[in-house]
Amino acid sequence: MSDFDADNLIASLPGQPGIYQMYDSADKILYVGKAKNLKNRVSSYFRQTGLNSKTMALVSKIAQVLVTITKTEAEALILEHNLIKSQQPPYNILLRDDKSYPYLFLSAGDFPRISLHRGAQKKKGHYFGPFPNVGAVKDSLYFLQKTFRLRNCEDSVFSNRTRPCLQYQINRCTGPCVKLISVDDYAKDIEHAELFLRGSSDQLIQELADSMEFAAEKLDYEQAAQLRDQIAALRRIQSQQGIDAGGGDIDIIGCASEGGLACVHLLFIRRGRMLGSKSYFPKLTLNQSNNELLESFITQFYLADQRKDLPREVVIGMPLESAGIIAEALTLKAKRNININHSVRSKRSKWLSMAQETAEQNLKARIGSRQNTQQRFVALKERLQLAEIPTRLECFDISHSSGEKTVASCVVFNTEGPLKSDYRRFNIDGITGGDDYAAMEQALKRRYTRVQKEEGRLPDILFVDGGKGQLNRARAVMVELGINSVMLIGVAKGSTRKAGFETLYLETTDCELSLDSHDPALHLIQYIRDESHRFAIGGHKQRRDKQRKTSRLEEIEGVGPKRRRELLRHFGGLQEIERASADEIATVKGISKIIAEEIYAAFRG
Repeated sequence: MSDFDADNLIASLPGQPGIYQMYDSADKILYVGKAKNLKNRVSSYFRQTGLNSKTMALVSKIAQVLVTITKTEAEALILEHNLIKSQQPPYNILLRDDKSYPYLFLSAGDFPRISLHRGAQKKKGHYFGPFPNVGAVKDSLYFLQKTFRLRNCEDSVFSNRTRPCLQYQINRCTGPCVKLISVDDYAKDIEHAELFLRGSSDQLIQELADSMEFAAEKLDYEQAAQLRDQIAALRRIQSQQGIDAGGGDIDIIGCASEGGLACVHLLFIRRGRMLGSKSYFPKLTLNQSNNELLESFITQFYLADQRKDLPREVVIGMPLESAGIIAEALTLKAKRNININHSVRSKRSKWLSMAQETAEQNLKARIGSRQNTQQRFVALKERLQLAEIPTRLECFDISHSSGEKTVASCVVFNTEGPLKSDYRRFNIDGITGGDDYAAMEQALKRRYTRVQKEEGRLPDILFVDGGKGQLNRARAVMVELGINSVMLIGVAKGSTRKAGFETLYLETTDCELSLDSHDPALHLIQYIRDESHRFAIGGHKQRRDKQRKTSRLEEIEGVGPKRRRELLRHFGGLQEIERASADEIATVKGISKIIAEEIYAAFRG
């Protein structure tokens, strides 16, 4: 326990709803929580018994607690979410899912285009979604093109064609670009596609069946056959999804946790159609129960700025004490009623069982992956003839484009796998372009000088992506810094440059080692090497694109030097502007709501 005076704090707290923020002695945020009764909730952290080890670790670091009183629990919930999103406290459950969700878009006009859309919804037309991922959108696009033969070409291509494209030749388009179908007939296909997307499959099938019979009576057997094929395709979709039309907009949530790991699985159902599913693996920090996990997940997932299309119903597998408060907060955001239910029957019960089973299965797979990683660490100890199993590995890599915008990466693994909180990138400057040796030297010096100053943890093994040259440069840096407790290994690609043919250069024995392609120790080395490569490339692309983003900001109409200066001063940099919502951008001095939306759309393509 720290020297923090908990008794004095508790005595001063009100019995009102609000949020509390816990800070350490360095004034860094530790944890954000909400409470119906601040006095009761905060005092529970400082009782003498009943705290688990992780909560005790949190309490031992507390040097200050700040509270904010709110009028209602719903207000406290919304404020808690906003603070978790902006401050990323290390002891909160964190959901890292800041991607905007894709939609299907039907444009306006005589011959509407069907396409994938992500970002601001400004174009005239109809949007269907959101879909859980791009793959689900592409599956629907494929079905719609195959069944209803709608065009997907860009408007500029459509307006300039003189003959039908390949899509027409393979029966995926009716050729509206060269008037091979009338406006009325194409409009009928659009109507059918919209019925399907809105979940009215039964109505659509009935209409198609009537049309098929009418075509057969007129002896138009070709048309009747096309309608028959459409009906068959729709029946197959219904059978595969296992749900009826008219099921509404529902999210089904399954949840499982074990051994400090958790999985939350969502089924996305929109307009009675199952658009797909997605698993999330939130970070648990305080041995939270499944109830606490669900509460945090639902709050963060649905209150995020990009979640504009909330379902009318969220189905979960257990009762939540705060379900009413969360539903109230979501209702305030959506401006319509949103229900959270746990006691369901019939179809909803089957969907919930499906989501729950998937969450449990994916959690088992994640646990198995961790166990597999631990086995790889054991194999690495044996191959390198170490006295103990290494517990911390670090690997460096360099990325650049013809010597420009060089970035070095450092990734960290422990016996559970990647330790992403310890990943670091280094922008390399002041060297000759393309000098990877100098880049590696600079990155290593910056990394381990900082580790020594801050009394951080050194790795047991340091891998560098490269052969003897990079290894020798790494050795020289470690000697200069007086570090002799770290094992150095160079990972060089073989002559074929294919995985499985790597050569390891060991600094301690000054020898070469080649492992069998099926060796789990080699798989671990490949994993950390590939991860460092990915992380370095990502950093390089970000640095390379920074100038482009700056240009993008300058090109936005209405954003002159003064407004750019205010934006950068407010957010601190382009990355923060890119992450901000339109509402957050609108709080900047001199930025209207309209201009904020333009900036938001510009940074999201």
